[in-house]
Amino acid sequence: QVHLVESGGGLVQAGDSLKLSCVASGRTFTFSSYAMAWFRQAPGKDREFVAAVTWSGGSTYYAESVKGRFTISRDNAKNTAYLQMNSLKPEDTAVYYCAAPSPGAVATPQSRDYDIWGQGTQVTVSS
Repeated sequence: QVHLVESGGGLVQAGDSLKLSCVASGRTFTFSSYAMAWFRQAPGKDREFVAAVTWSGGSTYYAESVKGRFTISRDNAKNTAYLQMNSLKPEDTAVYYCAAPSPGAVATPQSRDYDIWGQGTQVTVSS
């Protein structure tokens, strides 16, 4: 069984930064075989794609709303994916989830393509 655990959320002011972490674990889980992604869900809204990174970390993808402010990365030696969030805005307020698709699957912006999800971490940005 595979587990993803997010951390690093909190309450910040507009313009501040936060760095989220997602640690993966599991007896048969080879982290480097998986693309990783971050999604978020604000109250009353659908879950939306934020960013994704390929298994090697060589390619990254971002939603237009976060491009230039957020950076996704990974450390395969630590089984950890990260989301560095700079210049935060009140509209970034949401629960942030990390997710992994099937092993070897490509990174996509569609939540339906992801099989493994963390429990989420709350990010609140005050104005």
